[in-house]
Amino acid sequence: MVLLFLGKAELVENRDDRVVRTISRSFPWPSVIRLSSYITVPYKKIILTRKNILKRDRHRCAYCGRGDVTLTLDHIVPKSRGGTDTWENLVAACLPCNNKKGDRTPEEAMMKLRVKPYTPNHIMFIKNSTGRLEEKWKPFLFH
Repeated sequence: MVLLFLGKAELVENRDDRVVRTISRSFPWPSVIRLSSYITVPYKKIILTRKNILKRDRHRCAYCGRGDVTLTLDHIVPKSRGGTDTWENLVAACLPCNNKKGDRTPEEAMMKLRVKPYTPNHIMFIKNSTGRLEEKWKPFLFH
Protein backbone atom coordinates (compact mmCIF):
# COMPACT_ATOMS: atom_id res chain seq x y z
CA MET A 1 0.00 0.00 0.00
CA VAL A 2 2.83 2.38 0.83
CA LEU A 3 4.39 1.88 -2.63
CA LEU A 4 1.02 2.64 -4.24
CA PHE A 5 0.49 5.80 -2.16
CA LEU A 6 4.01 7.04 -2.91
CA GLY A 7 3.48 6.52 -6.65
CA LYS A 8 6.29 3.98 -6.84
CA ALA A 9 3.94 1.21 -7.99
CA GLU A 10 0.66 0.84 -9.83
CA LEU A 11 -2.23 -1.49 -9.11
CA VAL A 12 -2.53 -4.28 -11.71
CA GLU A 13 -5.01 -6.62 -10.00
CA ASN A 14 -7.01 -6.12 -6.85
CA ARG A 15 -8.95 -8.47 -4.55
CA ASP A 16 -12.67 -8.11 -5.06
CA ASP A 17 -13.53 -9.30 -1.55
CA ARG A 18 -11.39 -6.82 0.41
CA VAL A 19 -10.72 -3.10 0.69
CA VAL A 20 -8.39 -0.90 2.72
CA ARG A 21 -10.36 1.70 4.66
CA THR A 22 -9.38 5.04 6.13
CA ILE A 23 -11.67 7.38 8.05
CA SER A 24 -12.98 9.00 4.86
CA ARG A 25 -12.04 6.74 1.93
CA SER A 26 -11.66 3.14 0.87
CA PHE A 27 -9.10 1.75 -1.55
CA PRO A 28 -8.92 -1.56 -3.44
CA TRP A 29 -6.92 -4.29 -1.72
CA PRO A 30 -3.87 -4.96 -3.94
CA SER A 31 -3.28 -8.49 -5.19
CA VAL A 32 -0.75 -7.72 -7.95
CA ILE A 33 1.24 -4.49 -8.28
CA ARG A 34 3.80 -3.32 -10.83
CA LEU A 35 6.82 -1.32 -9.71
CA SER A 36 7.42 1.93 -11.63
CA SER A 37 11.18 1.36 -11.65
CA TYR A 38 12.72 -1.99 -10.95
CA ILE A 39 15.70 -2.44 -8.68
CA THR A 40 17.50 -5.73 -9.20
CA VAL A 41 17.45 -7.74 -6.01
CA PRO A 42 19.22 -11.09 -6.23
CA TYR A 43 17.10 -14.01 -5.12
CA LYS A 44 18.27 -15.47 -1.88
CA LYS A 45 19.18 -19.09 -2.02
CA ILE A 46 16.65 -21.23 -0.18
CA ILE A 47 18.44 -22.58 2.87
CA LEU A 48 18.69 -26.33 3.27
CA THR A 49 16.94 -26.99 6.59
CA ARG A 50 14.79 -29.78 8.01
CA LYS A 51 11.77 -27.47 7.94
CA ASN A 52 12.33 -26.61 4.26
CA ILE A 53 12.82 -30.29 3.29
CA LEU A 54 9.52 -31.16 4.99
CA LYS A 55 7.86 -28.19 3.28
CA ARG A 56 9.20 -29.25 -0.12
CA ASP A 57 7.99 -32.82 0.41
CA ARG A 58 4.59 -31.54 1.65
CA HIS A 59 5.03 -33.27 4.99
CA ARG A 60 4.74 -36.74 3.42
CA CYS A 61 7.05 -39.72 3.48
CA ALA A 62 8.98 -40.01 0.21
CA TYR A 63 8.72 -43.82 0.36
CA CYS A 64 5.17 -44.66 1.50
CA GLY A 65 3.43 -41.28 1.20
CA ARG A 66 2.14 -41.17 4.77
CA GLY A 67 1.66 -37.75 6.28
CA ASP A 68 -0.05 -38.72 9.52
CA VAL A 69 3.08 -39.79 11.42
CA THR A 70 6.25 -38.16 12.69
CA LEU A 71 8.71 -37.57 9.87
CA THR A 72 12.50 -37.66 9.89
CA LEU A 73 15.05 -36.82 7.23
CA ASP A 74 16.61 -39.63 5.20
CA HIS A 75 19.77 -39.54 3.13
CA ILE A 76 19.04 -41.39 -0.12
CA VAL A 77 22.71 -42.25 -0.41
CA PRO A 78 23.73 -42.78 3.24
CA LYS A 79 26.40 -40.50 4.67
CA SER A 80 28.48 -43.57 5.47
CA ARG A 81 28.62 -44.22 1.72
CA GLY A 82 29.58 -40.70 0.72
CA GLY A 83 26.09 -39.19 0.65
CA THR A 84 25.95 -35.46 1.24
CA ASP A 85 23.53 -33.00 2.78
CA THR A 86 22.00 -31.67 -0.44
CA TRP A 87 18.48 -31.03 -1.71
CA GLU A 88 18.83 -33.96 -4.11
CA ASN A 89 19.99 -36.43 -1.42
CA LEU A 90 17.60 -35.61 1.43
CA VAL A 91 13.92 -36.57 1.67
CA ALA A 92 11.26 -36.70 4.35
CA ALA A 93 10.68 -40.23 5.63
CA CYS A 94 8.47 -41.76 8.30
CA LEU A 95 10.21 -43.70 11.08
CA PRO A 96 9.13 -47.16 9.83
CA CYS A 97 10.44 -46.47 6.29
CA ASN A 98 13.63 -44.84 7.57
CA ASN A 99 14.30 -47.82 9.86
CA LYS A 100 13.49 -50.31 7.08
CA LYS A 101 15.89 -48.56 4.69
CA GLY A 102 18.61 -48.34 7.32
CA ASP A 103 22.14 -47.76 6.05
CA ARG A 104 21.32 -48.82 2.48
CA THR A 105 20.29 -47.18 -0.76
CA PRO A 106 16.61 -47.42 -1.74
CA GLU A 107 17.50 -50.02 -4.39
CA GLU A 108 19.34 -52.21 -1.89
CA ALA A 109 16.40 -51.95 0.54
CA MET A 110 13.96 -52.63 -2.34
CA MET A 111 12.16 -49.37 -1.64
CA LYS A 112 11.00 -46.99 -4.32
CA LEU A 113 11.04 -43.22 -3.98
CA ARG A 114 7.58 -41.82 -4.75
CA VAL A 115 9.06 -38.42 -5.60
CA LYS A 116 12.32 -37.24 -7.08
CA PRO A 117 14.02 -34.77 -4.71
CA TYR A 118 14.83 -31.37 -6.19
CA THR A 119 16.06 -27.93 -5.25
CA PRO A 120 12.93 -25.83 -4.67
CA ASN A 121 12.35 -22.40 -6.14
CA HIS A 122 10.73 -19.29 -4.67
CA ILE A 123 7.41 -19.82 -6.46
CA MET A 124 7.00 -23.18 -4.74
CA PHE A 125 7.60 -21.57 -1.37
CA ILE A 126 5.10 -18.79 -2.14
CA LYS A 127 2.54 -21.43 -3.00
CA ASN A 128 3.23 -23.52 0.11
CA SER A 129 3.32 -20.56 2.50
CA THR A 130 0.06 -19.03 1.26
CA GLY A 131 -1.67 -22.40 1.04
CA ARG A 132 -2.96 -21.56 -2.41
CA LEU A 133 -2.22 -19.39 -5.41
CA GLU A 134 -4.79 -16.81 -6.35
CA GLU A 135 -6.01 -17.24 -9.91
CA LYS A 136 -5.08 -13.62 -10.62
CA TRP A 137 -1.41 -14.36 -9.80
CA LYS A 138 -0.94 -17.21 -12.28
CA PRO A 139 -0.33 -15.12 -15.43
CA PHE A 140 2.40 -13.22 -13.59
CA LEU A 141 4.15 -16.16 -11.88
CA PHE A 142 4.31 -18.74 -14.63
CA HIS A 143 5.41 -16.73 -17.66
